[in-house]
Amino acid sequence: MFDKVLIANRGEIALRIHRACHEMGIQTVAVHSTADANAMHVRLADESVCIGPPPATQSYLNMAAILSAATITGANAIHPGYGFLSENAKFAEMVEDHGLTFIGPTPEHIRMMGDKIVAKQTAAKLGLPLVPGSSGAVSSVDEVKKLGAKIGFPVLVKAVAGGGGRGMKVIESAAQAEEAFNLAQSEARNAFGNDSLYLEKYLGHPRHIEIQVLADNHGNVVHLGERDCSLQRRHQKVLEEAPSPALNDSQRRKIGKQVTDAMRTLGYRGVGTVEFLFQDGEFYFIEMNTRLQVEHPVTEAITRLDVVREQIRVATGAPLGMVQDDIVLRGHAIECRINAENPETFVPCPGKITDYHTPGGLGVRVDSALYSGYTMPPYYDSMVAKLIVSGTSRNECLMRLRRSLEEYVIGGIDTTIALHQKLIAHPDFIDGNYDINWLERFVGLKK
Repeated sequence: MFDKVLIANRGEIALRIHRACHEMGIQTVAVHSTADANAMHVRLADESVCIGPPPATQSYLNMAAILSAATITGANAIHPGYGFLSENAKFAEMVEDHGLTFIGPTPEHIRMMGDKIVAKQTAAKLGLPLVPGSSGAVSSVDEVKKLGAKIGFPVLVKAVAGGGGRGMKVIESAAQAEEAFNLAQSEARNAFGNDSLYLEKYLGHPRHIEIQVLADNHGNVVHLGERDCSLQRRHQKVLEEAPSPALNDSQRRKIGKQVTDAMRTLGYRGVGTVEFLFQDGEFYFIEMNTRLQVEHPVTEAITRLDVVREQIRVATGAPLGMVQDDIVLRGHAIECRINAENPETFVPCPGKITDYHTPGGLGVRVDSALYSGYTMPPYYDSMVAKLIVSGTSRNECLMRLRRSLEEYVIGGIDTTIALHQKLIAHPDFIDGNYDINWLERFVGLKK
């Protein structure tokens, strides 16, 4: 087991990792920018090191500073959390080269799944179902038109190095191909320094379904069921639930087995999430995230497993302490991402927290690094908390979530609590009748 782990992240996920480490008897090192000197994860860690000024490029993305902090504090391993350097293959390699353990998959697998085209090609070889589309990058408007005519419009062009919806455009017909292709290329070039695009058939009303996997260095792989992440705004997840109201047990078993078989063949290590679009009873692979997910708590709620603890254990070389038959899904769980944003305009609202009261009771969990008097800096992601509620049924879960949102108080800043209250009261959501485009339509109706 590790003696000391450096947490290369901030906010609620840094605090989540710290708690898992302390429950395992592991000391923690927090790194922070000057803007985060008073952050909760810094206050609770056994040691802390300032690694730079507020901009993430000079602090949380500063590989040399993070590695220096690990060296001077005598850390054995680095946990990257999510975001920042969590899916940076170069960083993972540098960590290993410095004689430390990277708590995550191999650099090879990070690199493989970080390239959307290579990821799709790998998924095809592993037997995972794909959305019809290009086998590689599309290099011209003419190629887009030809492929569109072959598989049928509408189609979607996406950045090879993309994420968060940038460099992604829907093309309804051949007449729109040139403008959409050029816009997507420009966005991809500006956002990622890589203007390569690939093309897929556009699915009009899919769900976003992801499968959580755990794998060790000994060939053992299990899946922890699925999460439904279909409520999205601008391709950013807003609310997640598990299990999905759209799947039946047969579909759940089938896709779970396909994913675990694929990860076993790949020789994957650590935690990972394989993501699909699901429409008309069919799954279509879209990507794999080679890290811990923001929404992992809903999986923990229905499996009673500590995903972060298992991630750390596997990184030490220990085998999984379970087989697939040990994984039992119990009840239902929903996570609301609470952002410091105006719930109508979605304009970010950093500032000082004047009042803070979290909901409680059976089946209620809050992952947050907020506290009364804390000043939220304007430099980072606007998510300030995750409210996770579980129950024996989806209906019980919804009633508990409604009550919890009413109790939650975050004073001094605008938050999206009010948005979540509206979402979960809508008949479509109550009935589980929504897809990845539903929230955009809902928000549009409210403008």
